[in-house]
Amino acid sequence: MPVIDSLLERKLEGLTLPLALLLPDGRRIGAADAAVTIRLKQLSALAHIASGDVGKVAQDYVEDKLDFDGSVRDLMVIASQMIGSDPTRETNGNATLAWWREIRLNARSRARHLVHLDAQQIQFHYDVSDAFYALWLDPARLYSCAYFGDADMTLAQAQQAKLDHICRKLMLRSGERFLDIGAGWGGLLLWAAEHYGVQAHGITLSRNQHEHVNRLIEARGLQGRVTMALRDYRDLPEGEPYDKIASVGMFEHVGRAQLSTYFAKIYRLLKPAGLLLNHGITAARSDTHQLGAGMGDFIERYIFPGGELIHVSKVTEVMSDAQFEPLDLENLRPHYARTLWAWSDALEARLAQARELTRENVVRAYRVYLAGSAMGFEQGWMSLFQMLAARPDGQLALHAMPGAQSQYPFNRRYIYA
Repeated sequence: MPVIDSLLERKLEGLTLPLALLLPDGRRIGAADAAVTIRLKQLSALAHIASGDVGKVAQDYVEDKLDFDGSVRDLMVIASQMIGSDPTRETNGNATLAWWREIRLNARSRARHLVHLDAQQIQFHYDVSDAFYALWLDPARLYSCAYFGDADMTLAQAQQAKLDHICRKLMLRSGERFLDIGAGWGGLLLWAAEHYGVQAHGITLSRNQHEHVNRLIEARGLQGRVTMALRDYRDLPEGEPYDKIASVGMFEHVGRAQLSTYFAKIYRLLKPAGLLLNHGITAARSDTHQLGAGMGDFIERYIFPGGELIHVSKVTEVMSDAQFEPLDLENLRPHYARTLWAWSDALEARLAQARELTRENVVRAYRVYLAGSAMGFEQGWMSLFQMLAARPDGQLALHAMPGAQSQYPFNRRYIYA
């Protein structure tokens, strides 16, 4: 043990925040004035700390093999420094191996994104407990990146700003048919109907969300103007195309192997000259399929089974192959870091209530997931893009702007006016 102690002490010396380890036999390694103390209940967790495998350390925490004293924010600062390498970089740059790896990834993606499996995976995450999510989300339960148009916005204000930002980008008009793919707890669906006068239809694979939104539709008297269905996007009928479509925080669940199917389906669901707003998490690098240091494996196991990271360049490539014309890409990565910290802080302030609403291991998983994701977006290990695209209508003479086979404005002033 003295050799292991010495190795750990050297590792802890390089941290900007002091960390201490309390071993099962009562011995203490590290600073006496530690900002964070990790209390090991099983000695096996020591190897994961020594190797910087933070995903396995998080798993040990969820499975009650260790605990910690101190703030989760300080814990994430320490975790980011213990990794010791860039978790977005692939370890092998061999082109042939990369080609075979891509084939295997696509095969795995096809196998795990069948319709019935996607439904199970969505329900695993979103049907934990509506009351649990309500503890740390804003009042409208918007579970996607907020838009901090002003620095002093509260989370609730920034989430409303995000809804309006999306609606303005889509140029929603009264009477238009609007589809929200993966509508969550109905925030965008209801906002678009109540503030922009559209006929709004939403879909989800979460039973809890489906029931919640339909209760809101009835409570707000929006029957006939808003509908919400429990349905996979692949099963949507194509007989009555939509004027505008949004997909917010959903395409991360689609999978790289289904991305062509996804955009081709949306293309058929959209009227010529219609607009699509695709908002979702993307990989930081073109060759990254999930975060290293065990973080991607942790997310897959405890939070988002079936979730996949795809670089924005690949998304726009597949979108273009589906005959969409990309119009505007906006990177909201810093906004998501701030959003996630707000969620994390809210959960940390209500841990006792959270433990009454769901299992202890779920609370633990979300503690490290929210704070770890906030850290990941801060570090630039992941990104978040809003991608606006149009289905070209093929018409030239009908447009007021000479030379434009597009009804999209010549500049973006309309978004911010």
